[in-house]
Amino acid sequence: MRRLFAFFVLVALVVPAGASAAERTVSVTATVEREVPNDTAEVRFSVSKERPGRGAALRVVAQRMKAVIAAAQGIAGVGPGDVTTGPVSVRRVEKGKRPVYRASEGVSVVTHQPEAAGELIAAGVAAGATGTRGPTFFVGDREAAYNAALVEALEKAKTKAGLLASAAGASLGPAITITEGGAVTPINEAAAAEPVSKCVAAPEGSHGVSRSAAGASACAAPPVKPGRSTVTATVNATFALQ
Repeated sequence: MRRLFAFFVLVALVVPAGASAAERTVSVTATVEREVPNDTAEVRFSVSKERPGRGAALRVVAQRMKAVIAAAQGIAGVGPGDVTTGPVSVRRVEKGKRPVYRASEGVSVVTHQPEAAGELIAAGVAAGATGTRGPTFFVGDREAAYNAALVEALEKAKTKAGLLASAAGASLGPAITITEGGAVTPINEAAAAEPVSKCVAAPEGSHGVSRSAAGASACAAPPVKPGRSTVTATVNATFALQ
């Protein structure tokens, strides 16, 4: 009986102390917002032509698209996997008494030298693109940029928790829970998505000059500014107090 009584007394002394220690925590939130340079640009081209027959329209578009792709691949920063073609369409268009057929195809080109985006636009238009959209500037490795800000946010949270622990007369223990959130957002994303190319190529066969040569002489690279993206990372952390 004495041993059983001693056991209950020991439990009564230990359990409340352990429960009290478990409740001694401090929870903080820290946010880091930084601007990082955009190191990648995307430009979208389209080629659209009308001809009396479906096959003729598609054939012209295919030839022009090959030329656009070849020109794009010659621009600095464009690698083998940075050119992606889009849907191909051929549809009938009523024009007067004789219908014609309009064929079209799009292509997306990424350059890892964003300052070359203007040159990319000029080259694509000179090669036969009938429409452009972009450039859109962004951070190529968004995960790396976000992770760097996330680690900084955690360090900031730990510093804040340490100050609160010291003010409460305790020392900071290990982290118990950590949750995170954030994003990488291009600052001028909406503006960058607007068409910026004002190149006007000479008509094909004008004065005996090929369209590609005439376009190259008529098109100048528009000025571009890659700008920056905002990286935001937030950490919610709970630390033990000792």
